[in-house]
Amino acid sequence: MSDRLYTVLLYSDDPQVRDRMRLAVGTRPAADLHVEFVEAASYAECIRLVDDYEIHLMLLDGEATPAGGIGIARQIKDDRADAPPTCVVIARAADRWLAAYAEVDATLVHPLDPVTTGRTIAELLRRQAVDRVG
Repeated sequence: MSDRLYTVLLYSDDPQVRDRMRLAVGTRPAADLHVEFVEAASYAECIRLVDDYEIHLMLLDGEATPAGGIGIARQIKDDRADAPPTCVVIARAADRWLAAYAEVDATLVHPLDPVTTGRTIAELLRRQAVDRVG
């Protein structure tokens, strides 16, 4: 792995939740990974960013309204063969079954733990990089 810059899409209708997600990931979720963020506050913004930019990972708020991150994840996975890996932040661990149905790659639970979040994001970015090469 090189010190490549990865673009992470943060989605939540709440700017404070996006801030907490950004802080939990950090700009270096692992020593070899640099991250920059783009942000969306609506379903339409998510779709536009995925269409217009090379997004390496989507970190979506499962509790956002009116469009939740699980629904957005499922829609993007259904519409795009090249959908980026997706991690959804949920409020209840019991919602993992719904995230699995939506073909989400990983889930995290509010409140975000920076160590777990960094480890999860790093794993997804590394897996995505290998998938694109292989």
